[in-house]
Amino acid sequence: MQAATSYAYNKRINQYLNNEINQASPVQLILKVYDFAILNCQRKNMLKTNEAIQVLINSLNFDIDGAREISIGLLRLYHYCQDQARKNNFDETQRILTELRDAWKQALTNR
Repeated sequence: MQAATSYAYNKRINQYLNNEINQASPVQLILKVYDFAILNCQRKNMLKTNEAIQVLINSLNFDIDGAREISIGLLRLYHYCQDQARKNNFDETQRILTELRDAWKQALTNR
């Protein structure tokens, strides 16, 4: 009985998350990836932290002139964070990702 209840609860949560993700703007999705990376820094989960950072890397835009310079700077920071996570320096990784997340949040608020 408890397994059925747990399944129903998880199904509702998954539907909620799917709706939230499908209705999110690109910036809101980036914030969710940052949240996931930061959470996994706190959990000291190197694999999931690096996977989230890789998603951030994949979202960079090097095609537009104005975005290229910013993307290069972010790429360097992301690579540094991945390196620090591999060295189990999660405090440094979390600090940088939190600052970047806060900057994105501020940009979203100022729109």
